[in-house]
Amino acid sequence: MGDHFSHIDDNNDPSMVNVGAKEISYRVARARAMVFLGKDIMDKLNDGELISKKGPVFQTAIIAGVMGAKKTSELIPLCHPIGLDDCQIKIRPADDHRVQIECTTSLHAKTGVEMEALTGASVAALTIYDMCKAMSHDIRIEHVILMEKRGGKRDFLRE
Repeated sequence: MGDHFSHIDDNNDPSMVNVGAKEISYRVARARAMVFLGKDIMDKLNDGELISKKGPVFQTAIIAGVMGAKKTSELIPLCHPIGLDDCQIKIRPADDHRVQIECTTSLHAKTGVEMEALTGASVAALTIYDMCKAMSHDIRIEHVILMEKRGGKRDFLRE
């Protein structure tokens, strides 16, 4: 590992990683975001959905998260533009105060999909924040974290 950064060239300038010589392989990444909504908002859950004045919160967040994952290379400067094979976002209560978002992305490519999974989870979390902010000023995105990566040089799993 060392202290080498993959996106810095020999002149210490930013550089996109050249994946031209890599083999195409199946790659999967799963990211998780936790959003603290508080008990008052969580008590408004009905059949796994939360309705705000702006509409169905979780359904909107799922769509926004998928859209965000698809636009990752437009948001993260040195990310490769990729065509996702799949992007699935699941939102469920984590406890009486928080919801958990999981974004799983996959594709057959020369580069991984971790950034797409992290972006999808982040955009879904931000959408929940935006749609619920009129109900509380105590909402917070507690963390966004990579949970799993398969394919490429090495696999990774956090549980």
